[in-house]
Amino acid sequence: MNQYKLLTPGPLTTTRTVKEEMLLDRCTWDDDYKSITQRIRSQLLGIAGADPAEYTAVLMQGSGTFAVESVMTSAISDQDKVLIITNGAYGERIVQMAQYIGLNYAEYRIDYDRHPDETELRGLLEADPSITHIAMVHCETTTGILNPVETVAGLAQAYGKTLIIDAMSSFGGIPIDVPGLGIDYLISSANKCIQGVPGFGFVIARLEKLKELKGTARSLSLDLYDQWKGMDKDGKWRFTSPTHVVAAFAKALDELAEEGGVPARFERYRQNNRLLRDRLAGIGLYAYIEEAKQSPIITTFLFPEGQHFSFADFYAYVKERGFVIYPGKLTDVDTFRIGNIGEIYEEDIEQLCGIIEEYMGGMKR
Repeated sequence: MNQYKLLTPGPLTTTRTVKEEMLLDRCTWDDDYKSITQRIRSQLLGIAGADPAEYTAVLMQGSGTFAVESVMTSAISDQDKVLIITNGAYGERIVQMAQYIGLNYAEYRIDYDRHPDETELRGLLEADPSITHIAMVHCETTTGILNPVETVAGLAQAYGKTLIIDAMSSFGGIPIDVPGLGIDYLISSANKCIQGVPGFGFVIARLEKLKELKGTARSLSLDLYDQWKGMDKDGKWRFTSPTHVVAAFAKALDELAEEGGVPARFERYRQNNRLLRDRLAGIGLYAYIEEAKQSPIITTFLFPEGQHFSFADFYAYVKERGFVIYPGKLTDVDTFRIGNIGEIYEEDIEQLCGIIEEYMGGMKR
């Protein structure tokens, strides 16, 4: 099989040493393996800047969506109401979860290239005091927009609402002061900015809130409270855990620390993203999201104007030369997406941009 560099928002390109951790088989009941789980939980709290006396980390089998749904089905009771902020497909997926679960919810929906408006949100909260929770995606990889978590967190604190942040594609790559922002539940995944492989997600939860969730979940396997109680006892997952993925993630956490932690990784991602957008703008490929709202995770690019541009042909050309990119996820505009997280450096972005420049030059001849 050919080796490609994945320019996607996860799964992403991992180091050889992370991959090598998956070559060994481990027993879920073994104390050595359970100690890996406990070490991961502790390290995640460190990244979040969270005191273990106030927060805990709960790991949950499945993709990141499983972890989000575990919070939605466990943290919101039949007596609660959640305000879901959406400006992309992943916020809309949370709405879909609420519908499946049967939650009482309200949706504040805005255009994919817009930030939520503080005044409008304040009006919604004042008009509907029955709202108890607020849920929002931090980095919407639909477009690459980075939503203003500080603004929403401030409103949640001001109005006494429980705050749920889907930080799937930002945690570990963008500094997030979880306790400082007053986030009650932060959700992310193994195969994003910490640069592990797919197989589980995790929730950094405020203990005061988590302790109230017994019996709330509408799902056995996604019961966040029961998962926490079992895992807190001795590091044992309630059901079969993805042992190879867990070991790889432990190595990825070590490599994050070796790189210099989240600040260093954030700077690498930011430099990658700046270089990518600047180089492609020079050949007429412009970002959909304005720079002030752009995350350093993934960028959505508009199809070039005035040319017959085939994404399938473009994708194949780039892939043949060693890079895999992403199709667009918008419905009203033709776009494609390029991620710059994972084991990707400036020289990789330079090489990719050279390939794209060659392709665009060939189109113009």
